[in-house]
Order: sequence, then structure tokens, then C-alpha cells
Amino acid sequence: MSGQPKTIGVGLLGTGFMGKCHALAWQQVAATFGTTHPRLELLADVDVEVAKHAAQQFGFSRATDDWHSVVTDPAVDVVSITTPNGLHRPMAEAALKAGKHVWLEKPMSSTLDDAQALVDCAASHPGQVTILGYSFLRSPAFQAARKMVAQGEIGTPVCIRGVYDEDYCANPELPWSWRMTRAQGGLGALGDLGCHLVSQMCALLGPVTEVIGQTHTSITTRQSPDGSKPVENEDVASAMIRFVSGAHGTFSTSRVAHGRKCRLQWELQGTDGTIAFDHENMNELWVCRAGEAGFTRHLSGPDQPDFAAFCPAPGHGFGFNDLKVIEARDLIRAIEGGANAGPDFVEGLEIERIIHAIASSHGHAISL
Repeated sequence: MSGQPKTIGVGLLGTGFMGKCHALAWQQVAATFGTTHPRLELLADVDVEVAKHAAQQFGFSRATDDWHSVVTDPAVDVVSITTPNGLHRPMAEAALKAGKHVWLEKPMSSTLDDAQALVDCAASHPGQVTILGYSFLRSPAFQAARKMVAQGEIGTPVCIRGVYDEDYCANPELPWSWRMTRAQGGLGALGDLGCHLVSQMCALLGPVTEVIGQTHTSITTRQSPDGSKPVENEDVASAMIRFVSGAHGTFSTSRVAHGRKCRLQWELQGTDGTIAFDHENMNELWVCRAGEAGFTRHLSGPDQPDFAAFCPAPGHGFGFNDLKVIEARDLIRAIEGGANAGPDFVEGLEIERIIHAIASSHGHAISL
């Protein structure tokens, strides 16, 4: 008779939208992929009653309003950090120094200097695994597209056109929040959305050598309980991008695009074909090869990476939270000595360099 399964202790910082996503992933990863079983040990939120309620709902053994106690708890092996961006650096640094592995939501931090500091801290703690929450990279359709590009199925990539638009800030009556500050939010649409598009562009085309960008804040003030407050970061950003390979791209992101919910959309043109993708239809990949009359629709299915672990039948659909389960699997594999699928902090810093270059470009070229 076999013994008890291997386990890994989990701590969670933050219980909002992404905190719940992490909790669901930790609950499902062993059943889906047959990994080591996570033990949901300790959860933290600034409000202890919220923390207690979330711990009961998410299945954590204990709750606290002191995040420091999570990162130092001896039963915790890995810390999920899903708090506002301005807290990412102190929390991740403390976790690494306490000997924990770190699963950190994107963006890495609110400033480029803080992102660099996290890379330096991780380098001085080489035994700890870091991974960033770029979950859209885990999409079976995206993984299939990436494989097609790597195998030369559309020839040499020439141009990519990408947008990531949402409308969560489109309503001018939306109250002011930490997301609209430099200290806690950092960048605006670039930090919330654009970094995801950059991560996919780089995964498909490799490193970036130059950007020319511009940004705009369309709603400059918002109301808070203390009265009107300024919006300190951008609502919209766009850029022209040059890759080291010689390929070029256009980039646009907006958090004020009425009607757009998760329009992470790109078209990659190569010398022998084109691939197109839109995350609002995340189970479809459109491909046209040279000589064909038009595009062919490819539905997600078990022939694409990681799909079969969730469902054996094609066309049955994949979901947003499923991406986090794959991410949790990738983290566990790296902790157990496998290759880190990333992005780790080093790779994440390159994404930060690009979005911060776009933010500071003001229409002038910046070399990376």
C-alpha cells in the first residue's frame, strides 16, 4: 500500500480576484496533472475577518492579517502574491529571504527600479524558484501558435500587430482607486494589460531592440470619499516595436475601450503564412498558409499542449482559470527540479523594461 502523497505548503497574500484564481489553481493542480499535492496552509488579507472568511471558502487551514507571518511560517514552502503592485517588492523580497519560492502576479512591481531589485534578490537566493503570473502564455491555442512559429510553419516572422483592450475604467463615474496611483499601481493600462501583450509578442518573436511609444490619460480625475483625485497613470498606450530579429510590430492597449472585455488580439505575419488570435475567442486559432485562399479555423483540443489534461474531447472549450492551473503545475515542476517555464524574475524584468520604455518614450525612439 502506497504512503501519503508528497505535499507542498502554500501561503497566499491577497484574497481578491487574483487571490481566488491562485486558490482555485492550487486546489485543482494535483487532480488535473497528478502533481505533488498542495497543502493550503495560511492566507493573509488586511482585514482579518475577510481573511477568515476567504480561508474557509478557499480551503486554507489558517488566516491572518499579518502578511509577514505568512512568508516566515515554517509550514509554508511557496508564497502566492496577489496584492496591489506597490506591495510586490517588499513581499517577494521577504519571501525569498525566508527561503520560500514565489509565485508573483504581474506586473513585477510599480517601478523599474523595484523590478531590478527583485531580480537582484532572486539572484542572491538561487535555491528559490520565481515565476510571474503571465497566465495567457499557458493558453493551449497560444502554445500551439508558438510551436508553429518555432517550427517555421509560417516562414520567417515579419510583422506582428497586437492590441489588448478592456473597458474596466471606461466609465468616468468609476471611483478613484489605488490602481490610478504611481505608488501602488505603477503604470496604468501598460501595467495591467499591455505587459500581457508584450509577453506574448516576445514569446513569439524574441527580444526587443527599440520602441517608440506614446501614452494618454483620457479621464484625468476621479472621485473618492475625500473628493476629486488625479489619475496618475495612463489609460491608453501605443507603440511601434522593433525586434532583434528585424521583425517589427505595432502595439496598442487601453483600459477605457467601451465594449472590450478581454481583447488580447494579435496577428503575426510571416513569409509563408499568417496566424491570428483573439483571447475573447480563446479556443480558436486562425491560420493561413501561403497559397491558401484564406484562413482556417483551428479549435482547441487535446492535440494542443495541456488541453487533454482537462478534457479528452476537442472543441469543448478552455477557461481563464484553467490557465492558472497550468501555471501552478509549471511552478511545482520547477520547484521539484524541472526546467522553469517562466517567465521568472529575469525574464519578467525584460517585459518591464519594454513597457516602461513605452511609458517614457514620448514619441522618441528608445533602444533596449
